[in-house]
Amino acid sequence: MPAGTQPAAMAVTVPESALHQYYRFSLYNSPFDAHDEGCAIDCYPEGARAPSPVAGDVIDTKRVRAPPKTYAAEHDYLILIDTGDYVARLLHVQPGVEAGDTVRVGDDLGTLVRAGFFAPWVPNHIHLGFRTADANPYRAAGSIPVEAGVDLEPLSWDGTGTVVETGETWARLDSPTHPAPGERFVGVATGDRRDGGVLDGGLPHYEWGGVLGSQNGASVAQLAGQRVGTTDGRTVAWDHITVLANGDPVTGVALFCSRDDAGVKLVGEGVDFAVGERVEVTVSRDRS
Repeated sequence: MPAGTQPAAMAVTVPESALHQYYRFSLYNSPFDAHDEGCAIDCYPEGARAPSPVAGDVIDTKRVRAPPKTYAAEHDYLILIDTGDYVARLLHVQPGVEAGDTVRVGDDLGTLVRAGFFAPWVPNHIHLGFRTADANPYRAAGSIPVEAGVDLEPLSWDGTGTVVETGETWARLDSPTHPAPGERFVGVATGDRRDGGVLDGGLPHYEWGGVLGSQNGASVAQLAGQRVGTTDGRTVAWDHITVLANGDPVTGVALFCSRDDAGVKLVGEGVDFAVGERVEVTVSRDRS
């Protein structure tokens, strides 16, 4: 487990009323250090605007240089909001607010920015983390754990599906199917039991993943009945594996919690499937 993990009792909970305005969220599906420990949450809004996940007073906004990517903007932005108990750090939004403004949950913070911190298959989103009042809010490290205040429904998946949507570096399958689109958040179950929780993260292209909403404390994470990692609390260390789609290697599987759809997303430069194509996803264990 990553060094420096803090006890779950110190976590900040983002309530369901705030999360339901986004079609997707994830605590672990990112290469940022904070996501290694579930100390940040990425919230995915519809459209180009950024509805606020928190309420409070804007402390500061700052432009920061982003890693150079051909598909991304040269600069990103940091917005700091005093929520009363904590300072919220928000990234990937060109601010339409300024220091001294007061915002409520759902208020427009500005325009989403496609920053160079993103992998090419990642949609635009708001990165949210929290600091205690005595911590430096400008440093990249130091956020405290985040909890998603929703009841997650784990969905069983057999590793197969039909491609329903594609991009240059990704393909989304129609399976598993969301049982009630728009009503609640769901995710791909780990293991066969419904109390095993939902897998979250980039498998295996980001070193760490997570199991959210687990009630049984299982020590092994599974995808479609295949072992993929070892759990410590809610954090998963992925095994040394390769994800295969119809027998060919891909970068991995993007796992998250979804409000409207639930199909598995395959990602990577080598993902080249057509809509309507049937896909079987398996994993192979890498030899050291």
